[in-house]
Amino acid sequence: MNQDNLAVLNALDSARTQWYHITTIVIAGMGFFTDAYDLFSISTVSKLLGRLYYYDPKSSKPGKIPDPVNNFVIGVALVGTLTGQLVFGWLGDKLGRKKVYGVTLALMAGCSICSGLSFGSTPKSVIGTLCFFRFWLGFGIGGDYPLSATIMSEYANKKTRGAFIAAVFAMQGVGIITAGLVAMIVSAIFKHAYPAPSFQENRVMSTQQQADHMWRIVLMLGALPALLTFYWRMKMPETGRYTAIIAGNAKQAAADMGRVLNIEIEEEPEYLSQFKANNDYSLMSREFLRRHGLHLVGTMTTWFLLDIAFYSQNLTQKDIFPAIGLVKKAVEVNALEEVYMTSRAMFVIAMLGTFPGYWVTVALIESLGRYNIQLIGFFMMSLFMLITGIKYNYLKEHNHTLFAILYGLTFFFANFGPNSTTFVLPAELFPTRIRSTCHALSAASGKAGAMVGAFWVQSYTLDGDPGKIQKSMIILAFTNILGFFFTFLVTETKGRSLEEISGEARNNEVNRAENDSRSK
Repeated sequence: MNQDNLAVLNALDSARTQWYHITTIVIAGMGFFTDAYDLFSISTVSKLLGRLYYYDPKSSKPGKIPDPVNNFVIGVALVGTLTGQLVFGWLGDKLGRKKVYGVTLALMAGCSICSGLSFGSTPKSVIGTLCFFRFWLGFGIGGDYPLSATIMSEYANKKTRGAFIAAVFAMQGVGIITAGLVAMIVSAIFKHAYPAPSFQENRVMSTQQQADHMWRIVLMLGALPALLTFYWRMKMPETGRYTAIIAGNAKQAAADMGRVLNIEIEEEPEYLSQFKANNDYSLMSREFLRRHGLHLVGTMTTWFLLDIAFYSQNLTQKDIFPAIGLVKKAVEVNALEEVYMTSRAMFVIAMLGTFPGYWVTVALIESLGRYNIQLIGFFMMSLFMLITGIKYNYLKEHNHTLFAILYGLTFFFANFGPNSTTFVLPAELFPTRIRSTCHALSAASGKAGAMVGAFWVQSYTLDGDPGKIQKSMIILAFTNILGFFFTFLVTETKGRSLEEISGEARNNEVNRAENDSRSK
C-alpha cells in the first residue's frame, strides 16, 4: 500500500476484483459496443444507399454513391467524433465524469434512431439528413472515448487495471461483429421475403423497394444497447478520484467508494487539501510540460500514426474479398444479396482477425505490459504491410490464401497492439485533474490520423492502380515503424497506482511526512 496516497485511493488500488468491477466493464463497454456498431454498420449498407438513391436507368451498372458523397458520409462521423472527444474530454475534467457520461449515451441512442429515420424526397435531402445525424452521432461517440477510459481506470485496482480498460475497448470488437451479423440477418430476412433477380437479369427489379426499410432498421438497432445501459450508467457514483481530488469532497468520496467496496474508508480531509495543493497545475503549465509533456507527445503521435494505417487497410479489401470468395460482382447480385455478402465478409474478417486481437490483449496486458504489446503490434503491422506492399501483384493474382492471412494478421496485431494500448495508456499516464482532457487530445489525434488514412491515402489509390497501392502499403509500413519509435516516449504503467504513475502521490510525500511528525 502506498502510504503517501489518500486512503480512499489506496482502497481502490488494493481492492480485490469483485462484482462492481465487472458491472463497470459492462456499462462502460456497452458504450464502445454501441460506438463500433454505429460507426461500422454504415459500411454494410453504403452500397445499398447507392443502389437506392443514385441509380441511373441508362447505366449498365448498379447505382453507386459518388465518391465525394461517400467520403462526406464517412467523414462527417469522424469529424463529429474528433469534436466530441475534445469537448467531452474537457467537460469530464470540469464537470465530472458521471455528469457528462449520460449525455454521450443519450446522443448515441437518439442519433442512431434519427439516422434510420433520415427523411427527404430527393437523394440529396436523404443523404444530407443522414449526414447531419451522423455528425451528432459521432459527437456522442467521441465523448465516450475519454469518459469510458477515465472512469474504468479510476474505478479499477492497480493489479488488473490494464486488463479492465482493455476489456472496455475490446467491446468495440464485439460491436463490429454484431454490426456484420445484424446486417446479415436483416438482409437475409428481407431477401427471403422479397426475392428479386440480379442486376444482369433485371436492372429495375434488382433493387427491392423494401430495401429502403432494411438499411434504416440496421442503423436504428444501434440505439438498443445504449438504451439498455442508460439507467445503470446513471446509477454509477462519480469516481472517487474525481470527487476527492478535483471536487475536493473527501467525505463524499469515502462514502461513495466505501459503499461500492463495502468497507469503511477514512476521510482524511487534511491530507486531501495538501494533495490538491501539491498537484494544482494546468495542462498549459510549465510544470505539466516538465512532468508529462513527452508522455502527451507519445500518446498523441502513436495514436495518430496507428490510425493512418488502421483506417487505410481498405486499400486491399476490394481485392481480398473477391479473391477468397466472400463477395461477387455487383451486377451478379441484387441489392439485398450485396448487403448480405458485404456484411458476411466484414463478419468473417472481424471474427478471425480483429476480434481475437482485442481479447488476447486483455489476457496478456498485465503480464507483457502495455509498452511491450504496443512495440510488438507496431513492428508486426509494419512487417505484414511491407510484405503485402512488395508482393502485392503476386498475392493478388497467385496466392489468395497468403493474401488473406497477411491481411488478417495485420488486423490481429493492430488490436493485439497499438489499437488497444493507445486507448489504455492515456487513461493511466496523466494526473487526475486533466486525465480526461489528455485522453481526449490523444484520441482526437487518432481521429485526425483516421481522416488522413480514410481520405488522403485511399483517395490516392482510388483508380485502383496497383503501383499506387504498392507504394501506399510500403509508406504505411513506414508509418508503423514511426509509431514503434514514438512508443519510447511513453512509459510502462502496469502494477502501479495512478498517482504513482502521474507523480501525484510523490508530490504529497514530503508534506505528509511533515504532517505525521507534527502529529507526534
